[in-house]
Amino acid sequence: MDYRKIITIEPGKRGGKPCIRGLRITVYDVLSYLASGMTIEEILNDFPYLTREDILACLAYAADRENNLLAIPA
Repeated sequence: MDYRKIITIEPGKRGGKPCIRGLRITVYDVLSYLASGMTIEEILNDFPYLTREDILACLAYAADRENNLLAIPA
């Protein structure tokens, strides 16, 4: 998945944190909901402006960041 079409970073919005489609919900918000045990369906019900693709983009973004962090030599 090419999350770059969904995840946006704007310096003046949410302190420059990665957000979904320019909205005020961050990748961190979505990942926190998933980590707390919410299902994708529960998140979509609570935030009807989000799509399944938005949530998958958050996961892809997090995986890419993790991969890039591991690639940096210590």
